[in-house]
This record gives sequence, structure tokens and C-alpha cells, in this order.
Amino acid sequence: MMEAVVQAAVFGLLLASAPTLADKDDWDIYSFHINSTVSSRYATTVITSRVANRMNQSKEIEFHVRIPKNAFISKFRMLIDGQFYDGVVKGKEKAQQTYTEAVSRGQSAGLVSSVGRTLEEFKTAVTLAAHNKVTFELTYEELLKRRLGKYELQIHARPMQPVKDFKVDVYINEKAGINFMEVKGGLSTKALANAITRTHVDKQAWVYFYPTEDQQKTCDSCGEQGMNGDLVVVYDVNRNPSLGDIKKSDRYFVHHFAPLNLASIPKNVVFVIDQSGSMRGRKMQQTRTALIHILGDLAEEDHFGLLTFDSEVFHWKLELVPATGDNLESAKKFAREIVERGATDISAAVLEGARMLNAHPREGSASLLILLTDGDPTAGETNPEVIQSNVRRAIVDKFPLYCLGFGFDVNFKFLEKMSLQNNGVARRIYEDSDADLQLTGFYNEVATPLLTDVTMIYSGGANLTQTNFSQYYNGSEIVVAGQITDNGIETFTPQVVAISRNRRVTFSDTHAMVESEEEASDSSVRRVWAYLTVKQLLEKELVSSGPEKEKAKKEALELSLKFSFVTPFTSMVVTKPQGENSDVLHKPREGKKHEGRRRSFLHSMPHRPTRPSTSALVTQHRYENTEVFVTGSDHRQHGQQGHIRRVLVGASLVDGASGRRGSAQGRMQAEGGRTQDAGFSQNAARIIAPPPDYEAFLVSADLHDTPDMFPTIVTPHATEAPLSHRFLQKTENLSLPLCFDVTGKVQLKLLHHPSEELFVNGQLDSVRNGGFRRITILLKTDLQVQIDTEKILVIEGQRISGLLGYISHTVGSLTLVSREKEIDVAVGDTRIVIAIHKEGGKDFLWPILRQRPLDDNVSGILALKPAVYDEVQQSPSTRLQIKGHDYDSTRASVVDHSIDPPPTYDCWLMSAESVLQRSLDDFIVA
Repeated sequence: MMEAVVQAAVFGLLLASAPTLADKDDWDIYSFHINSTVSSRYATTVITSRVANRMNQSKEIEFHVRIPKNAFISKFRMLIDGQFYDGVVKGKEKAQQTYTEAVSRGQSAGLVSSVGRTLEEFKTAVTLAAHNKVTFELTYEELLKRRLGKYELQIHARPMQPVKDFKVDVYINEKAGINFMEVKGGLSTKALANAITRTHVDKQAWVYFYPTEDQQKTCDSCGEQGMNGDLVVVYDVNRNPSLGDIKKSDRYFVHHFAPLNLASIPKNVVFVIDQSGSMRGRKMQQTRTALIHILGDLAEEDHFGLLTFDSEVFHWKLELVPATGDNLESAKKFAREIVERGATDISAAVLEGARMLNAHPREGSASLLILLTDGDPTAGETNPEVIQSNVRRAIVDKFPLYCLGFGFDVNFKFLEKMSLQNNGVARRIYEDSDADLQLTGFYNEVATPLLTDVTMIYSGGANLTQTNFSQYYNGSEIVVAGQITDNGIETFTPQVVAISRNRRVTFSDTHAMVESEEEASDSSVRRVWAYLTVKQLLEKELVSSGPEKEKAKKEALELSLKFSFVTPFTSMVVTKPQGENSDVLHKPREGKKHEGRRRSFLHSMPHRPTRPSTSALVTQHRYENTEVFVTGSDHRQHGQQGHIRRVLVGASLVDGASGRRGSAQGRMQAEGGRTQDAGFSQNAARIIAPPPDYEAFLVSADLHDTPDMFPTIVTPHATEAPLSHRFLQKTENLSLPLCFDVTGKVQLKLLHHPSEELFVNGQLDSVRNGGFRRITILLKTDLQVQIDTEKILVIEGQRISGLLGYISHTVGSLTLVSREKEIDVAVGDTRIVIAIHKEGGKDFLWPILRQRPLDDNVSGILALKPAVYDEVQQSPSTRLQIKGHDYDSTRASVVDHSIDPPPTYDCWLMSAESVLQRSLDDFIVA
């Protein structure tokens, strides 16, 4: 089994299976990427897995995905032979026929089961032809919850084999500012520590986790089967002391409310503990340990009660009492002497707990009722609906009921509904060695109430998510989203009214952080609103009945379909190549059991080439029949002469028989333009690269008074006449992208980031659609990086270094990370990946902007925003309208080099000026 799980935001698992196990080299899970972007606590995660079938026959490959139970899958696709097969979200009824067919043929119908404490598992499978490749891509979304003063992004990686190209990228962008950020977990220590790059700058944070194959086998929880451990990104944001921060975009807003400097409210709490026979053994031992710890944490101003139940109810005391030292010691003694026996009368116990709280009204306090049970009601009233109705009448919205379900024998749906009906939540406690810590951890979340009867008011807002909350606890957060009725932030006024101890308080800071986003980012805020709305409609459907239940279900279904969320009311139909049946992915309710056919799993440990032992930087390429030149331009003024101080050109030789490594090195010393070593011409160093058994490992040069002298590796280039290169311009939610041609071997301005003093330019090749032959990065005034398909040159002032190998290297604020088929470049808030493609036996480069700078002043081809157009005429020719102007267009095709392998799309071909909305000359570098 191969698994890479990201809990709370990032989860993924890829498994290859076959009826019988094959040799480990028959399969190659050669790439596994997890990319998670968090903005305003909303995480969007993309998992991309690439698998190659090395066998001489077709085999079935399964794609398993484990995602957070709180997350919604929003996109799934497979790429086979340049063709995408997309998953389509449909209502469950419409997908039922496909679902039934999948079950009847003995195959899994998508969901297998809930997995672990916070995961759900989805899967689909596809038959892959011999010596073919498949790319799986899955996207899911989740709003991170704040608990105990922090957000956690937890990544669990267990690929069950070292993966040649394994990487996790996390980018966090919080407009309120990031208060702190740290990386924890077993994968952040010892052998894997240097595989993690972490950066925190004001409002942004980045974490890159790029372990090599060797590192994936040498960490504490690693072995020949790869990594097995956690990487946890923990952070919190700066807090407005009053109203919080509001993100507004066009027609939608999201409000995060977590005020500071509030006094805690004394609480009245009653613990209702199941002591029936099923709690015997470790369950009760852990419950006693947790209860004694919780009692010790009560404050003197708190009042508390404690009762246990089986088929009867047993009181420690009949009424609530203050948390004095004597009372706490007495309660702890009672807890130590709890004896497991009898049946389970949940109804009588919860009603008695409610009676005790109702009989103990206390001005300026907050009350809560906590139930712990491990089973169904088996004594007294056993009808779940009657119990829920009686409890609801007893509590009458006066205080929340929290239900903790111990283990999997409990009727969790019953507890969940009863909690939601009474302004609380249900939490499952897992029968593990840390169950006592789970119990105390939950209590800590509700241990310190700060506000009660919280009402969120939005003048100028509509279609709001939940706005009334019974209590607000220290370390938590209230989140509300909605629409802005008149699309004007000037008239949009938020306000919060609540009770703090015994007084009414109002939060209405006119200087609150109300942040307006560009129209292009409207979809992100709208998706937060949709996510919260669907979540709350699912809860409403669970607790309602009759027409109200049907209305909530209908609204949740419509929103789920509109935003392509896989929810309990929708299914994702996974389309496949012709001749294969579709699969259906379902999302379960918590605790629901599912059945599916078990498959055998094929573990693959493909052969990996040996990496260079050198510590030099970036790409690994063998220089075969290549001439290496170091030349000095004769641009001298006032009688100055250029000096080449030292040139080292090295290569290592691997003996194919013995495996021993030797070396060959050429050296040149030149002063005043004179060459001292034989074999070199004046003002130039020349060495013919070694045969294929050699691996180049170092090219370095020290320069003196020769700013125009650059080492160059010269390879034969095609001499065809200048031809066109076609570029893809993606669009915003439109069926066809735009495309345009650029003719000739010109140099294009790819990105200009003024505030970082960053320039990225690309030299087009002279072969049709051959991409870029060289990309140059200029940073400030003293750093230049030249990248082509064979080498990377780093020029710092007067020093030039040629950098080779699969490594990470930082120069100032620029970080380079090289892998076999791509080079990752990060500068501040900008990240560019330069892919290396091959076409017709020739390599070329293609840049991809992975992380767009926040600065609105960035420009260049890569900085173009998605196009928006309307089709205004379709006959006799198609005309598109962009920003109020009509342009001619022709249906054509374009290759998307940002994806590997590159797919081909249909597109609307237009002039470059039409697509760019300015002259092409503005993008050409002289």
C-alpha cells in the first residue's frame, strides 16, 4: 500500500494493485506531489500522482485517496495518452444506476470506509496499457478550524516505497498577518530535517518538503519501504482586538471573529459518565484518568456536578457545588471508585444532568453538559427520537450539550443529532492508548468560555451562514460568510453583540480590517461561503424533520452541484477510457459502515539511477559530445585588458565494471590575455566533454575585470528559419482557452517584479513550438542565473559557478531546487517552476508560475491573469469580445506545457495583441 496523507488539509494515497504480485521493477510510482494553498484559513489541496506501467501487459491501477472528513472533493481527473478523463459530480439519485452496476460487478463503488480518526477513503481504478503512464489529479477543499489558539496542517506520508519525485508544497497567505509558524512531527527531525525549507515573512509562509530517495529510507520511521510519519505545520494569525478581520470580494465576504483580552466566564459544568458493563477494562481506566485530570483543572470560581449511570443514575452530590479543594478531592475519590456494571440508560442520565444545571442558575456564568458513553441506550427509554425530543425540551437552548462517543459500538448518529439539537457537537473518542488525552483535549477546547449568546449582525448582508452562537471559547474562532446585497463595502457594516460575564458587550470597530480583494479572486471567498453553507445545511437536514428537512436537503444538493462538492447528497462519477465502466465516489456520514471488495496490492520499488556524490548544484545531465567554452569578450576601454584568473572543468568517470569513480580535470591560467597551459586558445578555454561514462561535476570560474565573460556550453542547434511558437492563455470558467503565436527566436519578458527587483526573461528556440532554449533570472544588481537544458550558471558579481546535481541551493533571497525534469526557483513571494520537456529528441524549457506575487505591479507573460471573453458572433466566423472590443478568432489547438506529459487542447487562436490587450513589443526584451 502506498499512502501520503495530509490531515486537516492535505491527504493522499496512491496504491497500485493487480491480481498477483509482480516484480518490484514492473511498476514505477515515479512522482507524487501534494500542493496545498491556504488563504484566510481555507485550504485547497491538489494531489498529483504519476504511475508508469513497466510491464509487457496491461494492468489495473487503483487510486486511493484519504481526505479529511470535513473536506469536500471538488475535482478529480485522470490523464492517459494526452486525454483527460474528468470526474463529474451528480446528485446521488442520478448516479444510482452507475453505482448499482459497479456493485453488481463486484467492484468498489467509490467509497470503501471511514479510515482512522479524521479520514475518509475514496478510490477508483483504471486499466493501464503496457509501457504506458497515467496521471491522477485530485482537488479537495476545507476550512481549517482553530483549536486551542492555533491552526494545524498535518501531513502524514507513508508511500510504502521511496518515490523518485516526492514533494510537498505548502503556501499560507493570511492578510491579517501570521503571528507564528512552526513545523513539527516525526518527519521534521534528524535525517529529514534538511529536506524541509521553511520561510515566514509577515503575511505569508512557505514550507517545502523535498526528501531524496535516500532520505526516504534513512529517517527514524523510514526503511526500504519509504517514509512513515507526520509533518505538521502549525500557525496562528494576528488578531484584531475587537471585531476581527473581514475579507470581502465583489459580492461575498467572510468574517473571522476571535477577540482578544476578554475575561473568562465562570462555568457550571455537569459530567455524565457511562459506567455500564461495556465500559469495563481500559475504557474505564482511561476515563478515570481523564476525569481526575479535568477535575484538577477546574477554577475556584467554577461550579460542577458529577454523576454516573448504568441502568440507574448515581450521584456524587445531588446539586452543583463550588470547585473548592475539598470538593475536588471528594469528587476524585468518587471517580476512582466507579465500578462498571449493568445496562445503559442514557435518557435518565442526560435528563438528570439537565435538571441539575437548570436548578443552579448563576448570574454571569456559562453552563455546559458533557456526556460520555460507549453504547446505545439499552435501559429505560430506548427510542432515540423520544430521547432526543425529551432532552431538547429539558435544555430549551439554555446551554450546550457535548456528547463524547467512546469507540465504534456507540450510535454516533444518535449522539451527533442530539448534540446539534442543543447547540453542541459530538466527538468520537478512539479506543487507543491516548484515549485519556483525547478526552482532556476536548475538555480544554471548552474549558474557558469568554462570551455567551453571541449574535453576528451584518447590515447590507444577505444569505448569511450561522449568525447565532451559544458560547465562544478561548482559543477558538467564529466564522461567518455571506453575500453583500448592494456590492458596496461602504454600506456593509458588521457588528457583534454578546454577553461577557454579566454585561452586554458590542463589537463594532469602524476601523476593522475589512479587506477588498480583486474581482478575479471573488471565487475563493464565494467558495468559503458555499463550503460553510453546505456544511450547515447538512447539519440542519440531520436535526430537522418533514418539509424543513427536505428543504435543507434540496438546498444542500443544489449548492453541492453548483460548486462540484462531493457531499452525502452527491456522488462523483469517474469516467474512464472506452471499454471500462465508470466508478462512483460517495461521501459517508460519520461512523457509517461501508462494504467493498478487497483488492490485492502491488508494492513497487523501481530501480533508481545512482545520483552524483558531488555537492554541486542543480540539474544532472551528462555532457555527451559537448564543447565547453569559457570566453572573454574583448570589450576593453582605456587600454584595459581582460583577465581570466582560473577555469576548472571537471568530470567524474564511473568504471562500468568496478563501479569505481575517477576524475578528469582541465585547468587554465591566463593573465593579460595569455594562455599558460597548452591546449587552450587565447582568451578562451576549450575542453571536449568526456564520453558517456563520465558525469560532469563542476565548472567554475573566477573573473577579474571581465564582466562580459560568461562560460557557455555549446550544443548544435537547428538552423531552420524562425518559426512560430504557440502560447496558451487560460480563461476564467470558460469552455475554450485562448491561444496566440509568437514568431522568431525572440527574448520574451516572462516576469518583472519591481518590489523584489526581479526580472525573468526567456529566449525562444528556433524550432517550431520548441519552447525556450534559455531562461535568465536577474535579481537586484549583483545576481544573475542562466538556465538551459544542460546547465545552470550562477553569476554573483564577478564570480561564475556552473551548478550540477539534484540539490537545493540558496543565493541571497533566491532558492534553487533541481530535480530530474524541472528546476524550482523561489524568490520572496514568487515561485517559478521551469519544466524540461523533450520533443523530437530535443530538450527545451517551459516556465510555469506556481506562486503569483501579491504585488499588483508585476508584469510579463507569466503574470497574465485568466482571460474573460464573450462569443458575440459564430457565423460565418467566430468573433470574441474582450473588454468591450470584438476580435477575429479561429478554432485551433495548443499544447499545455505546464503539465507533464503535455496535453493538447482546442483553443481560440487570435493575434497576440488581441489576447495580451497590448502590443507584443511590450513583452519583447531587446
